[in-house]
Amino acid sequence: MTKLDIISDPICPWCYIGKTKLDRALEKHPEHDFILEWHPFQLNPSMPSEGMDRREYLEAKFGGKERAVEVYSDIANAAEAAGLEINFEGIKRTPSTLNAHRLLHWAALEGKQNAVVDRLFKAYFREGHDISSHDILTNIATSVGMQADVTRHLLMSSADEKDIQDRDAAARERGVSGVPCFVIGNHYVIQGAQDTELWERVIAELADAYDVEADKKL
Repeated sequence: MTKLDIISDPICPWCYIGKTKLDRALEKHPEHDFILEWHPFQLNPSMPSEGMDRREYLEAKFGGKERAVEVYSDIANAAEAAGLEINFEGIKRTPSTLNAHRLLHWAALEGKQNAVVDRLFKAYFREGHDISSHDILTNIATSVGMQADVTRHLLMSSADEKDIQDRDAAARERGVSGVPCFVIGNHYVIQGAQDTELWERVIAELADAYDVEADKKL
């Protein structure tokens, strides 16, 4: 099996697009040997816990309304080309994603991480929910079979906050400056929302390499 580590943030539209393209390759090649694990990266590590008005945040980040509109027009076009529906108008606030990353950490312990990633993207990009909300995150957890009372209790505490922040900092120290970032077998790095065809080639190359190694052992 090959470990595929994915460094991502659930409010990153390119991460949503990139996961969609990766998923299509995995679905077309169910014989793949990837084991996926998601890792934290906060686009806004200094974001207040209550988040910010989305319009104010984007205009501050991109230096004004015109530039923000230009950047998100490109994203909207890329999402449409990927067959994704993103309801940007429905997103009123840009949240802190610390709680979402904590939920992903706990989901990984129960083998439900990829399902939670899917639901976080849907909640934010399609339904416009505040994914820092304890209620929203608890609902997401229960939708994949995690225990509501345990999840809510953990969210109300500071459990694993420092761990998430340390892992985020460690990714930056290793040179990660943008997401999504994919690390294959702890060796090869692929940056950005790559096309499904690229992932199909990667899957084929890994299968060929596995066959070569198997032949050597005969």
